[in-house]
Amino acid sequence: MNVYDLILKKRNGGCLSKEEITYLIMGYTNGQIPDYQMSAFLMAVYFRGMNPQETLDLTMAMADSGERLDLSGIEGIKVDKHSTGGVGDKTSLILGPMLAVLGIPVAKMSGRGLGHTGGTIDKLESIEGFRTSLSKEAFINNVNQIKLAIVGQTANLAPADKKIYALRDVTATVDNMSLIASSIMSKKLAAGADVLVLDVKTGTGAFMKTQEEAEQLARTMVQIGTMAGKKTYAVITDMNEPLGTMVGNALEVQEAISVLQGKGEARLTEVVYTLAAYMVLGAKRAATIEEAKKMLQETITSGAALRKFAEFVEAQGGNPEYIYHPELFPQAAWKEPVYPKADGYLVGCENQQVGMASLILGGGRVTKDSVIDLTVGIQLNKHLGDDVTTTEPFAYIYGNDRQKIEEAKERLQGAYRIEREYQAPQAVIRSVITEE
Repeated sequence: MNVYDLILKKRNGGCLSKEEITYLIMGYTNGQIPDYQMSAFLMAVYFRGMNPQETLDLTMAMADSGERLDLSGIEGIKVDKHSTGGVGDKTSLILGPMLAVLGIPVAKMSGRGLGHTGGTIDKLESIEGFRTSLSKEAFINNVNQIKLAIVGQTANLAPADKKIYALRDVTATVDNMSLIASSIMSKKLAAGADVLVLDVKTGTGAFMKTQEEAEQLARTMVQIGTMAGKKTYAVITDMNEPLGTMVGNALEVQEAISVLQGKGEARLTEVVYTLAAYMVLGAKRAATIEEAKKMLQETITSGAALRKFAEFVEAQGGNPEYIYHPELFPQAAWKEPVYPKADGYLVGCENQQVGMASLILGGGRVTKDSVIDLTVGIQLNKHLGDDVTTTEPFAYIYGNDRQKIEEAKERLQGAYRIEREYQAPQAVIRSVITEE
């Protein structure tokens, strides 16, 4: 095969075969195809698009470019969840223990955050002793024993995606649906779960700013998953404001504990129950979403989900006392109130700016080598639709640097729009995409 001919074929609107796509992906991954030719191919895809079969073949080629996690040693139907990312998203920490109580195995590989907050792995590292790296044997054993393990993503999982994404990032070819969907799904398919539930965010704090874009991405990913033989659901959720009340690593783990105690903020709780219910449905443990939600509710009211979280932490070397005594978590030096600049109702939020406030405090990474301050973050006392006054804090900032606290405070105040007239906030669950 000739790379030039394949670029020309796609540039002219042709469809590539599975063999041709595999040749391109493997050739680029192993260094035989140079950056300039892959850049040309990506630009051709950007303008000409890919049909569903090409998108699937691209996804599978990237999934096959490195190690594929073999979960056959785990009993039962394995479920996994992926989020497209957002501010305050700590759902994995909550739904994992709930599903494990129901006997549904959750074998999850998570990444570290690059941006305004840490990823699931960073958050878990705020627990003393917690190990985010396990041997394959220990990983599978933990899932079989307690039905839950969460570890850091291995470097050799879909290496083609990592290399291609870096190229897309500097060649203005990021925002193409086939390329976005195949990037996400290649890693999820390589991770080996039987059932995938995708949390696709939309709004000011999401990659997909409009619901139409979010639904297009969701449909593409569900189609890939289904064609690959995986039961796949996508839930479109609102990210026009942070999810829950806490933004920051140790703070978000504490909020997750609060939800497991039955004291969670309403929007966060609704997202958790919806995502988890589709995972229960996919695992064939319930016939309807309503039945699944009742089963999940019982894991909270009985206290079993909280106990399971502590068991999971202990199984990975962490101190389980943190789960029962959240005051043990590392604390920031200062907790500073943030007052709104006017009286009225919170009617809008530039959610990305809330994330930037957390980043200023040190709660995220500017580069992959940045060191995260696990103690800093933001507590939100008010949400969209709530009334505020200049005499009452609508948020608190946790920080260790006075100058950074003041910068973050200003950024946070500027993130919210306040008006005299009440406006109802968007529903947090926008829609659900399935192949059924």
